[in-house]
Amino acid sequence: MTNFFIKTVLALGVLLLSCTSCSDEVMQPLDKNEAYNLSFPSYFPEMTFDNSANPVTKNGVELGRKLFYEGRLSRNNTISCGFCHIQENAFTHHGHTVSHGVDDRIGIRNAPPIQNMAFLKRYMWDGVIHNLNEQPIIPMTDVNEMDSSMPEAISKIKDDPKYKKLFGAAYGDENVTGERILKALSQFMASMISADSKYDRFKQGKENLTSEESQGMALFNQKCASCHSGGLFTDESFRNTGMYYNNQFKDAGLHRVTLNQNDWMKFRVPSLRNVEYTAPYMHDGRFYTLEAVLNFYSDNVEDNPNLDPQLKQNNHIGIAMNGQEKQLIITFLKTLSDKGFITNPKFAE
Repeated sequence: MTNFFIKTVLALGVLLLSCTSCSDEVMQPLDKNEAYNLSFPSYFPEMTFDNSANPVTKNGVELGRKLFYEGRLSRNNTISCGFCHIQENAFTHHGHTVSHGVDDRIGIRNAPPIQNMAFLKRYMWDGVIHNLNEQPIIPMTDVNEMDSSMPEAISKIKDDPKYKKLFGAAYGDENVTGERILKALSQFMASMISADSKYDRFKQGKENLTSEESQGMALFNQKCASCHSGGLFTDESFRNTGMYYNNQFKDAGLHRVTLNQNDWMKFRVPSLRNVEYTAPYMHDGRFYTLEAVLNFYSDNVEDNPNLDPQLKQNNHIGIAMNGQEKQLIITFLKTLSDKGFITNPKFAE
Protein backbone atom coordinates (compact mmCIF):
# COMPACT_ATOMS: atom_id res chain seq x y z
CA MET A 1 0.00 0.00 0.00
CA THR A 2 2.89 2.36 0.88
CA ASN A 3 4.67 1.60 -2.41
CA PHE A 4 1.44 2.26 -4.31
CA PHE A 5 1.03 5.62 -2.53
CA ILE A 6 4.64 6.63 -3.30
CA LYS A 7 4.26 5.64 -6.97
CA THR A 8 1.03 7.60 -7.19
CA VAL A 9 2.59 10.73 -5.70
CA LEU A 10 5.58 10.44 -8.03
CA ALA A 11 3.29 9.99 -11.02
CA LEU A 12 1.26 13.05 -10.05
CA GLY A 13 4.44 15.03 -9.58
CA VAL A 14 5.67 14.10 -13.06
CA LEU A 15 2.27 15.03 -14.48
CA LEU A 16 2.31 18.41 -12.74
CA LEU A 17 5.83 19.11 -13.92
CA SER A 18 4.92 18.18 -17.47
CA CYS A 19 1.87 20.46 -17.33
CA THR A 20 4.00 23.30 -16.01
CA SER A 21 6.53 22.87 -18.80
CA CYS A 22 3.72 22.78 -21.36
CA SER A 23 2.41 26.07 -19.97
CA ASP A 24 5.88 27.59 -20.09
CA GLU A 25 6.32 26.39 -23.66
CA VAL A 26 3.18 28.27 -24.72
CA MET A 27 4.15 31.43 -22.85
CA GLN A 28 7.85 31.59 -23.77
CA PRO A 29 9.25 32.46 -27.20
CA LEU A 30 10.58 29.55 -29.19
CA ASP A 31 14.32 29.24 -29.77
CA LYS A 32 13.68 29.02 -33.50
CA ASN A 33 11.49 31.76 -34.93
CA GLU A 34 9.25 29.71 -37.19
CA ALA A 35 6.61 30.97 -39.60
CA TYR A 36 3.11 31.20 -38.13
CA ASN A 37 0.56 29.31 -40.19
CA LEU A 38 -2.41 31.51 -41.08
CA SER A 39 -5.08 28.99 -42.10
CA PHE A 40 -8.50 30.03 -43.37
CA PRO A 41 -11.33 28.66 -45.54
CA SER A 42 -11.30 28.82 -49.32
CA TYR A 43 -14.42 31.01 -49.32
CA PHE A 44 -12.65 33.79 -47.42
CA PRO A 45 -11.48 36.77 -49.49
CA GLU A 46 -7.87 37.02 -50.59
CA MET A 47 -5.54 38.00 -47.78
CA THR A 48 -4.59 41.68 -47.92
CA PHE A 49 -1.96 41.47 -45.19
CA ASP A 50 1.52 41.78 -46.73
CA ASN A 51 3.31 38.79 -45.29
CA SER A 52 6.45 39.58 -47.28
CA ALA A 53 6.82 43.04 -45.72
CA ASN A 54 5.93 41.79 -42.24
CA PRO A 55 6.39 38.00 -42.07
CA VAL A 56 4.12 36.51 -39.42
CA THR A 57 6.20 34.35 -37.07
CA LYS A 58 5.44 32.48 -33.87
CA ASN A 59 7.70 34.75 -31.83
CA GLY A 60 6.38 37.87 -33.53
CA VAL A 61 2.81 36.88 -32.71
CA GLU A 62 3.78 36.14 -29.09
CA LEU A 63 5.44 39.55 -28.78
CA GLY A 64 2.36 41.15 -30.33
CA ARG A 65 0.11 39.36 -27.85
CA LYS A 66 2.14 40.71 -24.91
CA LEU A 67 2.02 44.22 -26.36
CA PHE A 68 -1.73 43.95 -27.02
CA TYR A 69 -2.29 43.57 -23.27
CA GLU A 70 0.42 46.06 -22.23
CA GLY A 71 -0.97 49.04 -20.30
CA ARG A 72 2.32 50.92 -20.56
CA LEU A 73 1.52 51.74 -24.17
CA SER A 74 -0.88 54.33 -22.72
CA ARG A 75 0.06 57.60 -21.04
CA ASN A 76 -0.95 56.57 -17.52
CA ASN A 77 -0.10 52.85 -17.87
CA THR A 78 -3.72 51.72 -17.44
CA ILE A 79 -5.19 51.32 -20.92
CA SER A 80 -4.07 48.47 -23.15
CA CYS A 81 -5.49 47.44 -26.52
CA GLY A 82 -7.18 44.61 -24.66
CA PHE A 83 -8.94 47.06 -22.35
CA CYS A 84 -11.33 48.10 -25.14
CA HIS A 85 -11.10 44.85 -27.11
CA ILE A 86 -12.25 42.05 -24.80
CA GLN A 87 -11.88 38.51 -26.06
CA GLU A 88 -15.14 37.07 -24.71
CA ASN A 89 -16.98 39.77 -26.68
CA ALA A 90 -15.10 39.07 -29.92
CA PHE A 91 -12.64 41.79 -28.92
CA THR A 92 -15.15 44.62 -28.51
CA HIS A 93 -15.81 46.90 -25.52
CA HIS A 94 -18.92 45.14 -24.25
CA GLY A 95 -21.50 47.27 -22.49
CA HIS A 96 -20.01 50.57 -23.66
CA THR A 97 -21.72 52.51 -26.41
CA VAL A 98 -18.38 54.19 -27.10
CA SER A 99 -15.01 53.32 -25.65
CA HIS A 100 -13.48 54.78 -22.51
CA GLY A 101 -9.80 55.69 -22.44
CA VAL A 102 -7.27 57.22 -20.05
CA ASP A 103 -8.71 59.16 -17.12
CA ASP A 104 -12.08 57.66 -18.09
CA ARG A 105 -12.27 59.95 -21.11
CA ILE A 106 -15.09 59.19 -23.52
CA GLY A 107 -14.35 58.50 -27.18
CA ILE A 108 -16.74 59.04 -30.05
CA ARG A 109 -17.00 55.51 -31.46
CA ASN A 110 -17.94 52.00 -30.51
CA ALA A 111 -14.92 49.68 -30.51
CA PRO A 112 -15.21 47.35 -33.53
CA PRO A 113 -14.31 43.67 -33.18
CA ILE A 114 -10.77 42.55 -33.92
CA GLN A 115 -11.13 39.50 -36.14
CA ASN A 116 -10.07 38.50 -39.64
CA MET A 117 -8.12 41.74 -39.94
CA ALA A 118 -5.66 40.16 -42.39
CA PHE A 119 -8.37 40.15 -45.07
CA LEU A 120 -9.62 43.73 -44.81
CA LYS A 121 -8.63 46.56 -47.13
CA ARG A 122 -9.42 49.43 -44.76
CA TYR A 123 -9.75 49.84 -41.01
CA MET A 124 -11.67 52.00 -38.54
CA TRP A 125 -15.28 53.06 -39.03
CA ASP A 126 -14.17 55.74 -41.48
CA GLY A 127 -11.54 53.68 -43.32
CA VAL A 128 -8.77 56.17 -42.59
CA ILE A 129 -6.18 53.38 -42.17
CA HIS A 130 -5.27 51.21 -45.18
CA ASN A 131 -2.45 49.15 -43.69
CA LEU A 132 -2.80 46.91 -40.64
CA ASN A 133 0.80 47.71 -39.65
CA GLU A 134 -0.25 51.32 -39.09
CA GLN A 135 -3.57 50.73 -37.34
CA PRO A 136 -2.34 50.64 -33.69
CA ILE A 137 -0.87 54.15 -33.90
CA ILE A 138 -4.39 55.64 -33.95
CA PRO A 139 -5.55 54.40 -30.51
CA MET A 140 -2.07 54.82 -29.04
CA THR A 141 -1.96 58.53 -29.84
CA ASP A 142 -5.64 59.48 -29.63
CA VAL A 143 -6.19 61.84 -26.69
CA ASN A 144 -9.38 60.04 -25.64
CA GLU A 145 -7.96 56.54 -25.91
CA MET A 146 -4.37 55.80 -24.87
CA ASP A 147 -3.09 59.39 -25.16
CA SER A 148 0.55 58.42 -25.56
CA SER A 149 3.28 58.60 -28.18
CA MET A 150 5.60 56.03 -29.65
CA PRO A 151 8.75 57.50 -28.03
CA GLU A 152 7.00 57.48 -24.65
CA ALA A 153 5.86 53.86 -25.06
CA ILE A 154 9.35 52.77 -26.14
CA SER A 155 10.95 54.46 -23.14
CA LYS A 156 8.73 52.47 -20.77
CA ILE A 157 9.45 48.99 -22.10
CA LYS A 158 12.90 49.12 -23.75
CA ASP A 159 14.78 48.19 -20.56
CA ASP A 160 12.31 45.55 -19.39
CA PRO A 161 14.11 42.16 -19.42
CA LYS A 162 10.91 40.42 -20.53
CA TYR A 163 10.63 42.61 -23.60
CA LYS A 164 14.34 42.41 -24.36
CA LYS A 165 13.94 38.66 -24.57
CA LEU A 166 10.76 38.88 -26.63
CA PHE A 167 12.14 41.41 -29.12
CA GLY A 168 15.35 39.41 -29.42
CA ALA A 169 13.42 36.22 -30.13
CA ALA A 170 11.17 37.92 -32.69
CA TYR A 171 13.68 40.14 -34.48
CA GLY A 172 17.14 38.75 -33.76
CA ASP A 173 18.22 41.54 -31.43
CA GLU A 174 16.82 43.37 -28.40
CA ASN A 175 16.37 46.77 -30.06
CA VAL A 176 12.89 48.16 -29.34
CA THR A 177 11.61 50.43 -32.11
CA GLY A 178 8.26 51.90 -33.02
CA GLU A 179 8.19 49.99 -36.30
CA ARG A 180 8.78 46.71 -34.48
CA ILE A 181 6.05 47.44 -31.93
CA LEU A 182 3.53 48.19 -34.68
CA LYS A 183 4.52 45.18 -36.76
CA ALA A 184 4.32 42.80 -33.79
CA LEU A 185 0.86 44.08 -32.89
CA SER A 186 -0.11 43.69 -36.54
CA GLN A 187 1.16 40.10 -36.60
CA PHE A 188 -0.93 39.26 -33.54
CA MET A 189 -4.03 40.82 -35.08
CA ALA A 190 -3.38 38.98 -38.35
CA SER A 191 -3.34 35.71 -36.42
CA MET A 192 -6.82 36.38 -34.98
CA ILE A 193 -8.81 34.46 -37.57
CA SER A 194 -12.40 33.51 -36.76
CA ALA A 195 -13.59 30.76 -39.08
CA ASP A 196 -15.13 27.97 -36.99
CA SER A 197 -18.73 28.96 -36.48
CA LYS A 198 -21.69 26.66 -37.13
CA TYR A 199 -22.09 28.47 -40.44
CA ASP A 200 -18.51 27.54 -41.37
CA ARG A 201 -19.09 23.91 -40.48
CA PHE A 202 -22.25 24.03 -42.60
CA LYS A 203 -20.30 25.52 -45.52
CA GLN A 204 -17.74 22.74 -45.17
CA GLY A 205 -20.38 20.01 -45.08
CA LYS A 206 -19.67 19.09 -41.46
CA GLU A 207 -22.94 20.20 -39.88
CA ASN A 208 -26.51 20.94 -40.93
CA LEU A 209 -28.52 24.06 -40.19
CA THR A 210 -31.89 23.75 -38.51
CA SER A 211 -35.04 24.60 -40.44
CA GLU A 212 -35.23 28.01 -38.72
CA GLU A 213 -31.57 28.74 -39.41
CA SER A 214 -32.01 27.82 -43.08
CA GLN A 215 -35.08 30.02 -43.38
CA GLY A 216 -33.16 32.83 -41.70
CA MET A 217 -30.25 32.42 -44.10
CA ALA A 218 -32.61 32.67 -47.08
CA LEU A 219 -34.14 35.86 -45.67
CA PHE A 220 -30.70 37.24 -44.86
CA ASN A 221 -29.54 36.64 -48.43
CA GLN A 222 -32.66 38.35 -49.70
CA LYS A 223 -32.66 41.38 -47.40
CA CYS A 224 -29.12 41.89 -46.02
CA ALA A 225 -26.50 40.32 -48.27
CA SER A 226 -26.29 43.21 -50.73
CA CYS A 227 -24.03 44.87 -48.12
CA HIS A 228 -23.09 42.01 -45.77
CA SER A 229 -21.70 39.69 -48.41
CA GLY A 230 -18.88 37.22 -48.86
CA GLY A 231 -17.00 35.07 -46.37
CA LEU A 232 -16.62 37.95 -43.90
CA PHE A 233 -20.23 39.16 -44.29
CA THR A 234 -19.14 42.63 -45.40
CA ASP A 235 -18.46 44.17 -48.79
CA GLU A 236 -16.26 46.76 -47.02
CA SER A 237 -18.15 49.60 -48.65
CA PHE A 238 -19.08 52.88 -46.97
CA ARG A 239 -22.78 53.57 -46.81
CA ASN A 240 -25.24 56.05 -45.36
CA THR A 241 -27.88 53.87 -43.72
CA GLY A 242 -30.26 56.59 -42.60
CA MET A 243 -29.05 57.01 -39.02
CA TYR A 244 -29.53 60.41 -37.42
CA TYR A 245 -26.44 62.52 -36.79
CA ASN A 246 -25.42 62.19 -33.15
CA ASN A 247 -24.77 65.72 -31.85
CA GLN A 248 -23.04 64.37 -28.75
CA PHE A 249 -20.19 62.80 -30.72
CA LYS A 250 -20.33 64.91 -33.91
CA ASP A 251 -19.16 62.00 -36.04
CA ALA A 252 -20.12 62.06 -39.71
CA GLY A 253 -18.09 58.99 -40.67
CA LEU A 254 -16.17 58.99 -43.94
CA HIS A 255 -16.85 62.72 -44.24
CA ARG A 256 -14.33 63.31 -41.41
CA VAL A 257 -11.65 61.89 -43.71
CA THR A 258 -12.64 63.22 -47.13
CA LEU A 259 -14.59 66.41 -46.22
CA ASN A 260 -16.74 65.49 -49.20
CA GLN A 261 -20.41 66.23 -48.53
CA ASN A 262 -21.36 63.14 -50.51
CA ASP A 263 -19.68 61.07 -47.79
CA TRP A 264 -21.74 62.57 -44.95
CA MET A 265 -22.73 59.83 -42.46
CA LYS A 266 -21.20 57.04 -44.48
CA PHE A 267 -19.63 54.34 -42.33
CA ARG A 268 -17.81 51.14 -43.20
CA VAL A 269 -20.11 48.14 -43.46
CA PRO A 270 -19.06 45.93 -40.52
CA SER A 271 -18.53 42.19 -40.63
CA LEU A 272 -21.36 40.25 -39.01
CA ARG A 273 -19.21 37.38 -37.82
CA ASN A 274 -19.62 36.92 -34.06
CA VAL A 275 -22.29 39.62 -34.09
CA GLU A 276 -24.10 37.82 -31.27
CA TYR A 277 -21.20 38.77 -28.96
CA THR A 278 -20.51 42.34 -30.05
CA ALA A 279 -23.37 44.47 -28.69
CA PRO A 280 -23.94 47.38 -28.63
CA TYR A 281 -24.16 48.02 -32.36
CA MET A 282 -23.47 50.74 -34.93
CA HIS A 283 -20.59 53.24 -34.93
CA ASP A 284 -21.83 54.90 -31.75
CA GLY A 285 -23.33 51.85 -30.04
CA ARG A 286 -26.84 53.28 -30.25
CA PHE A 287 -28.57 49.87 -30.39
CA TYR A 288 -28.14 47.30 -27.63
CA THR A 289 -29.83 44.31 -29.29
CA LEU A 290 -30.05 42.72 -32.72
CA GLU A 291 -33.81 43.17 -32.52
CA ALA A 292 -33.30 46.92 -32.17
CA VAL A 293 -31.00 46.96 -35.20
CA LEU A 294 -33.55 45.18 -37.38
CA ASN A 295 -36.38 47.35 -36.04
CA PHE A 296 -34.38 50.38 -37.12
CA TYR A 297 -33.94 49.03 -40.64
CA SER A 298 -37.62 48.12 -40.98
CA ASP A 299 -39.20 51.21 -39.42
CA ASN A 300 -36.80 54.04 -38.55
CA VAL A 301 -34.42 54.65 -41.45
CA GLU A 302 -34.34 58.39 -42.15
CA ASP A 303 -34.49 59.47 -45.76
CA ASN A 304 -31.75 61.89 -46.79
CA PRO A 305 -29.90 62.86 -49.97
CA ASN A 306 -27.01 60.49 -49.14
CA LEU A 307 -29.16 57.52 -48.16
CA ASP A 308 -27.84 54.35 -49.75
CA PRO A 309 -29.88 53.24 -52.79
CA GLN A 310 -30.30 49.77 -51.27
CA LEU A 311 -32.46 51.38 -48.58
CA LYS A 312 -34.88 53.15 -50.88
CA GLN A 313 -36.14 50.57 -53.30
CA ASN A 314 -39.66 49.96 -54.57
CA ASN A 315 -40.84 53.28 -53.09
CA HIS A 316 -39.95 52.00 -49.61
CA ILE A 317 -37.46 53.54 -47.16
CA GLY A 318 -35.59 50.87 -45.23
CA ILE A 319 -35.93 47.09 -45.43
CA ALA A 320 -39.37 45.52 -45.29
CA MET A 321 -39.41 42.84 -42.57
CA ASN A 322 -42.09 41.52 -40.26
CA GLY A 323 -41.50 40.27 -36.72
CA GLN A 324 -41.22 36.61 -37.65
CA GLU A 325 -38.72 37.35 -40.42
CA LYS A 326 -36.58 39.35 -38.03
CA GLN A 327 -36.45 36.49 -35.54
CA LEU A 328 -35.48 34.04 -38.27
CA ILE A 329 -32.71 36.35 -39.47
CA ILE A 330 -31.39 36.67 -35.92
CA THR A 331 -31.47 32.89 -35.58
CA PHE A 332 -29.27 32.67 -38.66
CA LEU A 333 -26.94 35.43 -37.43
CA LYS A 334 -26.23 33.38 -34.33
CA THR A 335 -24.78 30.64 -36.54
CA LEU A 336 -21.94 33.08 -37.21
CA SER A 337 -20.80 32.83 -33.58
CA ASP A 338 -17.38 31.23 -33.15
CA LYS A 339 -17.12 30.04 -29.55
CA GLY A 340 -13.62 28.73 -30.09
CA PHE A 341 -12.42 32.16 -31.18
CA ILE A 342 -13.61 33.92 -28.03
CA THR A 343 -12.10 31.24 -25.77
CA ASN A 344 -8.85 30.50 -27.63
CA PRO A 345 -5.96 30.79 -25.15
CA LYS A 346 -3.66 31.88 -27.98
CA PHE A 347 -5.48 35.21 -28.00
CA ALA A 348 -5.86 35.59 -24.23
CA GLU A 349 -3.86 37.79 -21.88
